[in-house]
Amino acid sequence: MIDLIFPDGSHRQFEDGVSGRDVAASIAKSLEKRALLVKLDGELRDLDRALEKGGKFEILTRDSPETLETIRHDASHVMAEAVQELFPGTQVTIGPAIEDGFYYDFARETPFSLDDLASIEQRMKEIVDRDEKIEREVWDRDEAIAHFKSIGEAYKAEIISDLPRDDTITVYRQGQWKDLCLGPHLPSTKHVGKAFKLMKLAGAYWRGDHRNAQLQRIYGTAWASEADLEAHLKRLEEAEKRDHRKIGRAMDLFHLQEEGKGMIFWHPKGWTLYRTLESYMRRRLDDDGYVEVKAPQIMDRVLWERSGHWEKFGQNMFTCETTEGELLAVKPMNCPGHVQIFNYGQKSYRDLPLRMAEFGACHRYEPSGALHGIMRLRAFTQDDAHIFCREDQIEAESTKFVRLLESVYADCGLELHSVKLALRPELRFGTDEVWDVAESKLERAAIAAGCEVEMLPGEGAFYGPKLEFHLRDAIGRTWQCGTLQLDYVLPERLDAEYVAEDGSKQRPVMLHRAICGSVERFLGVMIENFAGAFPLWLAPTQVVVATITSDADSYALRVAQELRAAGLRVETDLRNEKINYKVREHSLAKAPVIAVVGRREAEEGKVALRRLGSDGQTVLSLEEAAKLLATEASPPDVARATSGAVAARTDSVGAEEAG
Repeated sequence: MIDLIFPDGSHRQFEDGVSGRDVAASIAKSLEKRALLVKLDGELRDLDRALEKGGKFEILTRDSPETLETIRHDASHVMAEAVQELFPGTQVTIGPAIEDGFYYDFARETPFSLDDLASIEQRMKEIVDRDEKIEREVWDRDEAIAHFKSIGEAYKAEIISDLPRDDTITVYRQGQWKDLCLGPHLPSTKHVGKAFKLMKLAGAYWRGDHRNAQLQRIYGTAWASEADLEAHLKRLEEAEKRDHRKIGRAMDLFHLQEEGKGMIFWHPKGWTLYRTLESYMRRRLDDDGYVEVKAPQIMDRVLWERSGHWEKFGQNMFTCETTEGELLAVKPMNCPGHVQIFNYGQKSYRDLPLRMAEFGACHRYEPSGALHGIMRLRAFTQDDAHIFCREDQIEAESTKFVRLLESVYADCGLELHSVKLALRPELRFGTDEVWDVAESKLERAAIAAGCEVEMLPGEGAFYGPKLEFHLRDAIGRTWQCGTLQLDYVLPERLDAEYVAEDGSKQRPVMLHRAICGSVERFLGVMIENFAGAFPLWLAPTQVVVATITSDADSYALRVAQELRAAGLRVETDLRNEKINYKVREHSLAKAPVIAVVGRREAEEGKVALRRLGSDGQTVLSLEEAAKLLATEASPPDVARATSGAVAARTDSVGAEEAG
């Protein structure tokens, strides 16, 4: 007998070899009809697979969030079956579920066309209608290799050959079609449903190696319901409109080109946007007790070997050799340089915590196929900081950082969506005992900061676990930008130490932290979040002064001068064009405010303010307009400081009057 523990804590015993379907049927026939998968001690399993042991048990239906990944995986198998029916001789390789969908890589001499996708999609729907049963089979390793070779599936045979000798070889049969797969899968193809769509074609090298054969990849998306699919397609449509590369061109912010692959050519407006964010971040760091430093851009290989980066990250580093035989590396990250600054001169426990910040320019080799606008680059800037602290300061410093991060995201119009704790990777430095301590302390620090943490096994940095802060944008997408990493390893490897209260030498704990992460990527997220319509404080051009007639040119220049004197970023448009044309053009360029002036405004000393997204206008005196817009354009931190100072003065005056 086996003992199953259900989600409500209840226990039930069943005969050995009972299937998940049998268990569901014993509870209710209606549950058996809705059941698609089961979970035993955290492992997803086929509904009809025999249970070899007891444990924590859960029955999953179509509404269960974990079922969605299996729907997507099954959709990839249905697509592969459809492709091989329509295009005999095509070999299948791998086809996993991915975020929002699935893909499958195919080996075929003739390229697929976009027109083929419609035919494949239609055949997939027919396979769903066939309700083909999906069954798990365990095969002998050598027989499996021989079989796949015999039917011309060389890639499948190679996969099996490379598996460890003691691995169980499982094949899933889907009607007359079959595929090597670990599973699990749904009971039959009908449960995939028809809420899927094939999206695009791409090239992919076998096993990701450019020296291997190039395959053809078909991407698709799949969802639990038609409504979910429709909502996803609408999100993609909206995301297409918000693509930071398109908006960057339309607003003349930046460009990228082959001669600087993975590097940004910032235009004046884009650099103004960059500097505005950087200045805001500097003020926030100053207010939070950070000191800013600047470490060298290029350092000797010896330092990178000592830190461990050469071993773990060397393939992604740009290097150069001098005529004197020095091998130098352009820094891919800032932490080793900051430890050198910490090590210069003796540090005491009284100096801790030491919050050391740098807007550090980093360079990393990324394959050209991985580059994406300003979101994935070879040259980028990190809003990096390293907090050197004592053991007893970890929780307080972590909480302080989380509060700063939440405040920055709110100021930037973004929402903190989730926090994830990335745990020890397979390749890492430090003993298991050190990692046990680091992981537990970082988890406790996150809880102390009020964070609900999701665990990510194997995703930590090679020197320590990290908290990942995922934000959500205006259309519901999530982005991982901020991080907080707890590191015992680097201070040890680079001999960082301080004098403790008892006079002994101790290693500091190192907290690696970033809020934006890559400043460029963060700006890309913000461009897409606001669709280029930035809040006034952040907009590269805050006001455009546009004339109705040439009679108002001299007054327009005066208006621009007064607005600039008030601290605003101003452009003028004195072209001999109709005002409606000018308004439309500057609205498309996302100018937040257009100050319209004509003969009447010049005579009366006024301006007509038009706001982006509004058809109306507000007529104010030039003095009123300058004061209003200057107040609105104050960065959030400056506005808070100003309002706080005003409140303090008011309280002081009130106290004096009361006295």
